[in-house]
Amino acid sequence: MLDNENLKVKRNLTALVEFSRVINSSLDLNFILNNVLLTCLGKFLATKGLVALKINNQLVVKAYKGIAQESIIQFPEIEVTENCNLSEKLNDYLILNNLIASEKISSSNECVGIVCLGEKLNKQTYIKDDLDFLKTILNIAASAIQNSLIVEELKLVNRELDSRIQRLSSLFELSKEFGLFSESTKVTRLLIFSLIGQFLVQKYALLRFEGNDIEVIEPKIPVEELLSNIRKYNYYKIDTSINKHQIESHYPELFSMGIEVIVPMQIQGKTKGLIILGKRINNSEYTNADIEFIFSVGSLAIISLENRRLFLEALEKQKLEEELDLAREIQRNLLPQKIPDYKSFDISAVNISSKQVGGDYYDIIELDKDDCVVAIADVSGKGVPASLLMANMQAFLQVICRQNTPLDEATGLINDLISSNTSDGRFITFFWGILNDITKTFNYVNAGHNPPLLIRNGTITKLEIGGMILGVMKTMIPYKSESIQLQTGDVLVMFTDGISEAMNRRGEEFSDERLEKLSLAVVNENADSILKKIQCEVQNFTDGANQSDDITLVIVKVK
Repeated sequence: MLDNENLKVKRNLTALVEFSRVINSSLDLNFILNNVLLTCLGKFLATKGLVALKINNQLVVKAYKGIAQESIIQFPEIEVTENCNLSEKLNDYLILNNLIASEKISSSNECVGIVCLGEKLNKQTYIKDDLDFLKTILNIAASAIQNSLIVEELKLVNRELDSRIQRLSSLFELSKEFGLFSESTKVTRLLIFSLIGQFLVQKYALLRFEGNDIEVIEPKIPVEELLSNIRKYNYYKIDTSINKHQIESHYPELFSMGIEVIVPMQIQGKTKGLIILGKRINNSEYTNADIEFIFSVGSLAIISLENRRLFLEALEKQKLEEELDLAREIQRNLLPQKIPDYKSFDISAVNISSKQVGGDYYDIIELDKDDCVVAIADVSGKGVPASLLMANMQAFLQVICRQNTPLDEATGLINDLISSNTSDGRFITFFWGILNDITKTFNYVNAGHNPPLLIRNGTITKLEIGGMILGVMKTMIPYKSESIQLQTGDVLVMFTDGISEAMNRRGEEFSDERLEKLSLAVVNENADSILKKIQCEVQNFTDGANQSDDITLVIVKVK
């Protein structure tokens, strides 16, 4: 029976890992929702189902299978609560359509939507294990769904901006061409060729302003003479087109060079450059319509050039910020929102993200009214890959810790799962244990993590029993666990290397020794006070120096 249960757990975990990999491989909302729905239908052999998302405080059906279109059209238009609690209207709809199981999709304590499933093909009811597995699927999917919604919003905004630009560029056929080119030289050459072809000019130049600098593009006018004469005037303040007669009156040096038209290239009313044209070959005058055409085309061209410059500048910054922001968000979603109260234990924890995001993680998981899991981990590396691996780690832990599998065996199972899904040499240092609120026992396994400190009567014992770090290879040597009988006044200090390896401006580490000494000095305080004093001491030691790693600290004080 136990082998069957373990096999079932392994299959479920394998399915969850594959599910997580699939939905996190795309930001397409339809792809994610269809995979969520198909996974649920396949897992429970359900006949039908739907996914509804909370959009503008209303539930909107975004994916469905096995339900008639007429029924989807009849989905009630109702405002939903913050927690997506089912209203009477919605309940009536679910009953009418024989949707007998429903579960919320929640991310960071915020309801994103609901999933509703019909009856099973075998007519069996949904049991607690089914609903627990459904919750796990939806917890994994929640962040992907939320991220895809953000992407959808950005796409909508981009479409609106593109529409505005397109309405402007539709004034001239040439404006469509500017949008096709990514290289600035192509844009400027097209502009020049258009002007030459339209107005038959032989003398011309494009001036582009960048601060106090003037870039001369494709000149057919003596450059040094042009720059010398143009700098005699407030050229950057030219905000209206200047015709031949105005040039002759106010810019005689330029008129003497054969220049007959000066047209500003503007972005949001600010002059970013000038189009300078000489006499036309056919000797005809430039009309107001000609000048308006030149202004429109020139402004579109300078916008294209400016957008490319800004894009290139922003691209590098975006690459860095995007990865860090995403990783930070993932890390925040992994951490418990509230630490439960216990009769025998006073628990406090903190995670402080560095500028370089890592994969630090801690968790407090209530198994029942007497037992809880305390875990701390650190993924090697930085950025999004580390955060995603830690997300998988959390999903594994949330499922495995509730299977009543012995702690040492469960650690081996987690290691096998991590090893199977990690191919880039990443690994996780991991420490976890189970606290019993009645007996005050602590059963733990250390998988290569910084050994937590057990402080009792002024003596420190390091909790080192366990085995190798997670993810390097599949479990060859079984992990070992140790059970400790805790006593009133005992303190457990669990930490990541972001504390012991915190650097000051002189390149010195905070060190394990300094942490041990400090822990002994504050052992008589409550958990929150111990945590804050250690945190404060680390901050004082680093004195504002940039840190490359997160700081995670968990304190357990035995009452």
